[in-house]
Amino acid sequence: MAGITRRSALAAAAGLAAGATRPSKRPPNFIVILTDDQGYQDLGCFGSPDIATPHIDRMAREGRKLTSFTVQPICSPSRAALLTGCYPQRVGIPTVLFPHDKTGLSPAVPTISSLLKAHGYDTYCIGKWHLGRLPGFLPTDHGFDGYFGVPYSNDMQPAVLMRDDQVIEEPYDNALLTKRYTEEAVAYIRRRRDRPFFLYLNHTMPHVPLGASPAFAGRSKRGPYGDAIEEIDWSTGQVLDALRETGQDRDTLVIFTSDNGPWLEKGRDAGSAAPLRDGKFSVYEGGIRTPCIAWWPGRVPAGTECSELAASMDLLPTFLRLAGAPPAGHAIDGRDIWSLLSGRRGARSPHDALFFLFLDRVLAVRRGPWKLVINKEGASELYDVVSDPFEQRNLAAEHPRRVAAMRRQIETLQRELSAAR
Repeated sequence: MAGITRRSALAAAAGLAAGATRPSKRPPNFIVILTDDQGYQDLGCFGSPDIATPHIDRMAREGRKLTSFTVQPICSPSRAALLTGCYPQRVGIPTVLFPHDKTGLSPAVPTISSLLKAHGYDTYCIGKWHLGRLPGFLPTDHGFDGYFGVPYSNDMQPAVLMRDDQVIEEPYDNALLTKRYTEEAVAYIRRRRDRPFFLYLNHTMPHVPLGASPAFAGRSKRGPYGDAIEEIDWSTGQVLDALRETGQDRDTLVIFTSDNGPWLEKGRDAGSAAPLRDGKFSVYEGGIRTPCIAWWPGRVPAGTECSELAASMDLLPTFLRLAGAPPAGHAIDGRDIWSLLSGRRGARSPHDALFFLFLDRVLAVRRGPWKLVINKEGASELYDVVSDPFEQRNLAAEHPRRVAAMRRQIETLQRELSAAR
C-alpha cells in the first residue's frame, strides 16, 4: 500500500489498452474527491516532507496540478459553493451547520447533482455531507440517487452513519470511515457502466478526531494526521484502479481537492498550508488555497501544472459543458475552466475577480495577481500573491487607488448578498 504495486501497474496498463482506441462518445463520468481540512502542503506532490502519497503523486504525474485553486474558508459554505456554483451566502449557507439546526441547503437550489441527473446521469454521494441533516436537505433531496455517509463533521453528536435518508449505525467506528467509503465508491464504479455517472466522494478525514483503519494506524512519519492522509491516498488509488480495471478511465474526469485549509488550532493533529499564510477560518491563502489535481487520461495533459486562478464554484459550469447539458439556467458565480484543465495554450482564468467570505462578511477579493484583505481591524491589506504567496508584504500604502477600487468591489458584492437574504 505504501507504493504503486505490480497489480496497480498491470491494472493501469490494462485500462490504458482498453481506452486507447477511443474515448467514448457518451458524456464523461465525473468524480469529485473532497477531503476535510487538508492543508495545501499535505501531499507529496505539493511538497509534504513527511506524508507519503504515492497514489496521488502518480495521479499528478498522469494529470494536472492546479496550484491556485481556491475555496471558501470553512466547511458548510465551501461545500455549498462547490455544489451550487454560487457564493454560499447567495444560497443561504453563510456558516457551519450543526446537528440541531433545522435548516440546510434548499432543494430548490440547483446543484451539480440535480442538473446532471436531469441530463440522464446516475448520481451518488458518499461521505460527509454537512449541508443539512433533516429530510428535505439530505443528498437524496439534491439530485443524488443514493447516499452513504455521515451527515456532518465527526466531532458532532449524535455519531450517525446513514444510507439514503435512514440512520443505519449509531455510533459508527470513526477509524473505519475511509475504508468503508472507499469500498462503497469502488463497488459503485464497478456497477455503473451503462450510463454516465457523477460520484461525489467526501472524506471525513483529516478532520479531527483523526482516524485510520488498522492497516494505516501508526504507519506515517507524521503521526495520526499522516495516517489519515495516507489512507486517503490508498483510497484514491483504489478509485483510479477501479476506473482503469473497468475501462472507464478515459471516460472519467476526476478532481481531487479539499474543502478548506488546515485547522491549525489543533496543533500536531492539524495539517500544514506551508508556505502559505494561516489556515481554516481565514481568508489568507492558507485558508482558501487548497491542493487540487485534475485527472482524465487522454484529455487532461499529463505531468503539467496550472497557476491560473480557479475555484471550486467552477466545477458546476465546467461539468455541465463537458456533459453537453444545458447551462445552469440561473445566475451563478462559477465559470467554465475546461480551458485551464485541458491545458489550452494561452488559457487564462475566466475570473475578473474572485471573492472570499467568512460568515456574512466579504473579507477578500482577488484580481489577477492582486489580493485585498480586510483584516480584523477593518483595515485594508494588499498583496501581490503571485510574487508574494506568503502574504508578507502589505502594499496597500503604495497603491491607494487599487485599494479603493477593490474595496468598492467588496462593498458592492456585500450589498448584493445582503439584499438577497
